[in-house]
Amino acid sequence: MQNRELYTTILFVALVIGCVVFAFLDIITGTTYLPIDDVFAVLCSTMDDATLETIILKMRLPKVVVSMAAGMALSASGLQMQTLFRNPLAGPYVLGVNSGASLGVALFTLATPMLGVASMHWLVSFGITGMAWIGSALILLLVMSLSRKIRNINTILIVGMMLSSAISAVVGILQYVGSEEALKSFVVWTMGSVSTVTIEQIKILVPVVIVGLVLAIVVIKPLNMLLLGEGYARTMGLNVKHSRTIIFLSTTLLAGTVTAFCGPIGFIGLAMPHIARITFRTADHRVLMPASMLWGALSMLICTFVCDIVARSGVMLPVNTITSLLGIPVIIYVVLRNSNR
Repeated sequence: MQNRELYTTILFVALVIGCVVFAFLDIITGTTYLPIDDVFAVLCSTMDDATLETIILKMRLPKVVVSMAAGMALSASGLQMQTLFRNPLAGPYVLGVNSGASLGVALFTLATPMLGVASMHWLVSFGITGMAWIGSALILLLVMSLSRKIRNINTILIVGMMLSSAISAVVGILQYVGSEEALKSFVVWTMGSVSTVTIEQIKILVPVVIVGLVLAIVVIKPLNMLLLGEGYARTMGLNVKHSRTIIFLSTTLLAGTVTAFCGPIGFIGLAMPHIARITFRTADHRVLMPASMLWGALSMLICTFVCDIVARSGVMLPVNTITSLLGIPVIIYVVLRNSNR
């Protein structure tokens, strides 16, 4: 028992150190390298250099904050979905969060020019972010209302998948009839980015993500009960509908908000909970939840670092390409392991 606790503690310390190291690397690395001494001086407010302050405090540090928030949010929501559906391939978007956000963005970027309302200033100022959040939230509210009438969680999973397919069809139609400029804007959003989030948007993103993470921590005990199925959880006195509602709400806030601000970032929410299970060798959510959050934050920081390194050669890679390359091998391993069992 003591050896396991020591092993878990060492892993947590290593993950925290890894996050700090790559956060610092993300700040000093980019299209231009910044001296370490200058970075420390700006962060400690001992240097008065307007250019460096702009680069570090208004460009690179916000990107680090967004990367960590996105990684933690997607991983926590992915863990909740995998436990709730008892499906290792369930992710934060299985209930239609991603599709709802895509529909909102598609309506804004592709449909508004056709409807002739793109000149409405209030609509333009609302922007892609607001429409993405509303789209994802509306889909989750619909699924949550259905879940109060449907007891079988697998049926809810199928409903979410069918909603995603229907929404994808509508988005496909909008892409087909949309203008070339609007289509380009939509495609850029689908690639995902953590560097386009402004400081004003961070003031919204971070508090909402914190609320979602707090809700995820609140349901740690119910998640442990749900590991053996809803029937067992009910016999243990768990209010399954209430817990399910909190989990859905947490997923909406976490995955929906990250998708709205950063675009659809794939495979982080699907792969990081599995990496947490493999490395920590436990199914206890008291360990898995913080472990998944840390692995998510570290993975996003690594992806951002890789994108920055590649950008120095003049090639700008969307973050989705790196997260896919990072997550796909994990998913293949999980599928092969389950098939062998």
